[in-house]
Amino acid sequence: MCVDNSSTIFENLSKIKNEDVIKITGEITERTPETVNSNLESGEVELQINSFEHLSHCTNALPLEVNSENDYGEEVRLKYRYLDLRREKMQKNIKLRHSVINFVREFMNSEGFMELSTPILTAPSPEGARDYLVPSRIHKGSFYALPQAPQQFKQLYIASGIDKYFQIAPCFRDEDSRADRSPGEFYQIDMEMSFATQEDVLDIISRLLFEVFDKFKGKQKSVNNLPFPTFTFKESMEQFGCDKPDLRNPLRLKNVTEFFKGSGLQIFEKLIEKGAIVNCIEASKSQGKPRSFYDNLNKWAIDQGKKD
Repeated sequence: MCVDNSSTIFENLSKIKNEDVIKITGEITERTPETVNSNLESGEVELQINSFEHLSHCTNALPLEVNSENDYGEEVRLKYRYLDLRREKMQKNIKLRHSVINFVREFMNSEGFMELSTPILTAPSPEGARDYLVPSRIHKGSFYALPQAPQQFKQLYIASGIDKYFQIAPCFRDEDSRADRSPGEFYQIDMEMSFATQEDVLDIISRLLFEVFDKFKGKQKSVNNLPFPTFTFKESMEQFGCDKPDLRNPLRLKNVTEFFKGSGLQIFEKLIEKGAIVNCIEASKSQGKPRSFYDNLNKWAIDQGKKD
């Protein structure tokens, strides 16, 4: 935008502050060659301001600056959520969510899935958490339950002849907060297929995850190619000690129970007699390390949350 610095419009513009609301009218004109900005889509034109109107003044300092990436704390951000959502980082997150959901819909549609909705007010059903209840105005003393998952309804779709169903489903679970899920309410990609095998389910989910992360990963990250490695529950527990391993960690457990049988080490032999398994982690390049190195490992593990 351009304005003559000797005009009253320029004087009024110099008085505006961040978050003031203004109205400007003018004429779009072509820039001179020396002022063209090739970094902008509109870099070849400029707006010559003809009139200016101050619609609203921001009289007080904002509790949260929308043009700042400072960490204001969760309490402040949630209290002034309408300001928080205007920040560039949050705008990017909102647009990313929109783009991912659209991409998921396009992918599922190309695979022959039909997007269908299921009821929100329903009856309780056994799930993994407690239900949220909504009192009924019409039926005094009765309650609706918010669905923890659309399990029964999607099965009705399949029984009704819908071969492939999916939905970006809202789910409500009265449970403690988790690192990967907000308490109370979350959305999940819910799907169902008729006469599907385990391989069918693994195939569609693997390809969906690969396509989503490959498209939105950014330039600095990479995605493992298909097929993804698979483990049975037994294999996962034996190699990683949990059923949700982080494959970025190259260290894996090795069963050395047979080695300790008859070793004379009573602490191990007694446990093995009771059915215990002895595992170890192979730490390469650890030969020649002093005793203090291993003592510090114990301290480090405790600091990371290990219980004695």
